[in-house]
Amino acid sequence: MLFAVDAHAIGRRLTGNEVYIRSLLQALAGAGEGWDLIAYVSQSDAASWVPGRFRFDRVSPNPFLRLGWDLPRRLRRDRPALLHVQYTAPVVCPAPVVVSVHDVSFLEHPEYFPRWRARQLRLTVRRTVQRAARILTGSQFSARAIARHYGRDPEDIIVVPNAASAVFRPISPGVAAAYVRARFQIEPPYILTVGDLQPRKNHIGLIRAFAELLRAWPGPNLRLVLAGKETWYGPQVRRAAERSGAGRCVHFTGFVTDEDLLHLYNACELFVFPSYYEGFGLPLLEAMACGKAVACADNSALPEVADAAALLFDPHSIEDMARVMLELLLDRELRARMERLGLQRAAQFCWHRTAGRTLEVYQAVAAEAASLPAPSRAVSASHR
Repeated sequence: MLFAVDAHAIGRRLTGNEVYIRSLLQALAGAGEGWDLIAYVSQSDAASWVPGRFRFDRVSPNPFLRLGWDLPRRLRRDRPALLHVQYTAPVVCPAPVVVSVHDVSFLEHPEYFPRWRARQLRLTVRRTVQRAARILTGSQFSARAIARHYGRDPEDIIVVPNAASAVFRPISPGVAAAYVRARFQIEPPYILTVGDLQPRKNHIGLIRAFAELLRAWPGPNLRLVLAGKETWYGPQVRRAAERSGAGRCVHFTGFVTDEDLLHLYNACELFVFPSYYEGFGLPLLEAMACGKAVACADNSALPEVADAAALLFDPHSIEDMARVMLELLLDRELRARMERLGLQRAAQFCWHRTAGRTLEVYQAVAAEAASLPAPSRAVSASHR
């Protein structure tokens, strides 16, 4: 039995989408025998991320060509039992669709997106979700939101949590600090946050809270490090840093690799995630897996993922954010307890379990499609 995955995100610095599909493919490679998989990639170096057990083929990096021509043509040639996509399926898809929808922030908070992008996602994701045989998502929060907005049967929406990659683990703080000094010219101690520079990540609120924190901080020079890809919103975040009064203590790394992140997590004093909206919040688990205390916003899926292993704050309150960060910095016993709880919490999530559950969904969808009369398999399975 052959399954197909649209893996065009690999190698394109699409952050969460890329991490998801890369990690899933690696874990699926160890998920039993009796089936095969083909990954459709778009970057020349992406094949190195596809496990040797699986086949791969190139499709165009241009989304119009990929979705309108390349993928339909390859699906007709390869005849897989299904196609797994993230958010958007091909316009014409001759195979049942499994779609991963990590969140619906473009519906619930369109103000966080450029207008054209929110409109495009509203149209293409709705079409894909309505025709999909199953929808995968990482949290109960996102599952409820998908059911609410798209009217799909909750039984067709499967919660399959993500996990931190095995790359993320505790290493020597001294080694990590030396790497950060050499790679980024940043001197610890520092507070870390991770995420593309976009409105919903609330970097501006965090910068203002950090400036407030510095007024009460009695220790050595403290810094704030923002690790994440530059976007259209980046200039506004940088201007906010310059105007905060703490601009010299705020550092922007730009896009970072997993190796960079491993060292950035391990060298930080604590990790802060002030996002206004997350469908899962993978950086929480990455920081916890590195043994770091975590503080995060009290909204969307973040309390569900963090459970009791993070201190929560109101992301709309500069004072509350600053208070929680200062509490973790000054109270060593509290910080040590949160570090232990974080390690335990991160260990509860595992990509092998995620891959096993995903494979079960693949097999169920394929079995349903195989039970239909041949001429109607793809159409019926994609319009459940």
